[in-house]
Amino acid sequence: MRGRASGVSAEYGALWDALASSTLGGKRFRPRLVLCAHIGCGGVRDDAAAHVAAAFELLHTALIVHDDVIDRDFTRRGMPNVSGSYRDRAATAGIPIPVAEHRGMSTAIIAGDLALFNAYRLIDRSGAEGALRARLLDLMDEALFASAAGELLDVEFSVSREIPAVEQIVQMERLKTAAYTFEAPLKAGAALADASSSLQELLGEFGRDLGIAYQATDDLLGVFGDESLTGKTALGDLREGKSTVPIAFAATTGLWPQIAPFVGKGDLTREEADHARELLVACGAEVFTRGLASRTAAEAAARLDDMPAKLAEELRPVLIATLDRTR
Repeated sequence: MRGRASGVSAEYGALWDALASSTLGGKRFRPRLVLCAHIGCGGVRDDAAAHVAAAFELLHTALIVHDDVIDRDFTRRGMPNVSGSYRDRAATAGIPIPVAEHRGMSTAIIAGDLALFNAYRLIDRSGAEGALRARLLDLMDEALFASAAGELLDVEFSVSREIPAVEQIVQMERLKTAAYTFEAPLKAGAALADASSSLQELLGEFGRDLGIAYQATDDLLGVFGDESLTGKTALGDLREGKSTVPIAFAATTGLWPQIAPFVGKGDLTREEADHARELLVACGAEVFTRGLASRTAAEAAARLDDMPAKLAEELRPVLIATLDRTR
């Protein structure tokens, strides 16, 4: 696609270069899960599985490119994202910052659209036919449908005057992230291996629990993470007033009046952030969130006992990696 785009114009080729760069450096959870499920279920459609694995990674690329536009973020993984790279080019050319930022976000919307469309194209080119092809497309559809619902909830929470309950945050995160990152890729890999519907559903439940544990850990890293390892600022979630599990829990405690002034404070300093972290620890928010991650990971681990041994063997390292995260 990069070569094809370059034949249209240099500018279009450059956009595909930026989109390709945005796929670098990720954790590759989604393709890994497709392949783990496919191998663990005894699948032999290796080429099709590779296409489907790439499709879910490209879906992820589309969603994070658009998510950065929604959040007005210009960096990802410690580097300028699509929005940021085009904003910086415009600013360097002397274009005023507000206009440069608009150019960056506009270009990112186009890039995300291209990634989304080509995720579906990869399913089409996987070689899967008939009922299997329909099943894979249904799973992709379910993943995108759920993620859009979760993203909408996240947007609504960001402008709400009330702090959502922990249960609401968990549901939002499950829809926004877990459904397409864990549940759908696992089911797709199993479908490619002709696994039974009951095993596919069990994998979906495992993915749901794993996804909640993953996102709870992500919420902790967003506030308490080491910036040199996460590649993003540990001030962002607090400055944005992002709806996360630690914040939702803290809002139910007696220390919330002291914490609240720091949440959503756009010019939050590092000293203020350090104090907010101390308060989040003191009110039990950090321990609660870490406990949620541990409990749901344990529930996921228990589901491995109901799976074929080979499949459980493939998935256990993924479970361990989900909790042992520093980024």
